[in-house]
Amino acid sequence: MTDHTIPIIGLAGGIGSGKSTIAKCFNELGIQSVDADDVARSVVLPGSYCLKQIEQRYGSQILSNDGTLNRRALREIIFDAPLERSWLESLTHPAIRNEVAAQLHAATSEYVLLVHPLLFETKQDAICKKVIVIDVPKTVQIQRVINRDQVDKESAQKIISAQLSNSERLMKADFILENAGNLNDMNAKVLKLHQKILESL
Repeated sequence: MTDHTIPIIGLAGGIGSGKSTIAKCFNELGIQSVDADDVARSVVLPGSYCLKQIEQRYGSQILSNDGTLNRRALREIIFDAPLERSWLESLTHPAIRNEVAAQLHAATSEYVLLVHPLLFETKQDAICKKVIVIDVPKTVQIQRVINRDQVDKESAQKIISAQLSNSERLMKADFILENAGNLNDMNAKVLKLHQKILESL
C-alpha cells in the first residue's frame, strides 16, 4: 500500500517553542506523533551508518566517552562552516526522511502529527494536509534554549536566528497555537485545536 490514508498534520515551531510538550498533549488525546528530532537522534546512534561516516570525517573527538555522538562538538564544527553543515545535512537528511516516512506510514490514529523544527526549511510541509505553527515569545524561546542546552544567551540567539523567523513560519500556518508556557492552558488549547482539525479533515 503506497498511498498513505491517514492525514498528516505538521507541527512546526522553532527550537524551545515547546513542540514535544504540545505533541504529548495530542498523544493524550490518542493522536500519534512522529518527532523528526527523535528520528534525527536515532539515525546517529552508535553503530549507525551516519555516525560511522561522521566519525570518519571528523575523527574520534566527535564521540563522547560512551561512544555516542558529542552534539556540542559537532555543533561547534558545523556552526560557522556552511560546507560542513551541507555535508552533514546531505548525509543525515535522507536517513531522517526515510525513517520519518516509515513511522508516519505505520500510524493508526485519526490523523498523525509530524513534529518538525525545520518543517518548512526541509519542504516537509508538502506532505502535510494542514500545518500548526507554535507562536512563542522570543524571550521565552531564548530562556528555554539556555536552560535546556546549557548555552549562553548569545549561542541561544545564534541557534534561533539560524532557523526560519517566527513571523515567516506564522504566515505559512493553517492553525496557530500560542505557547507562553502554561501547561493547563495548553491542554485546553490543544483539545480545541484537535476538534478543529477533525472538522477540517
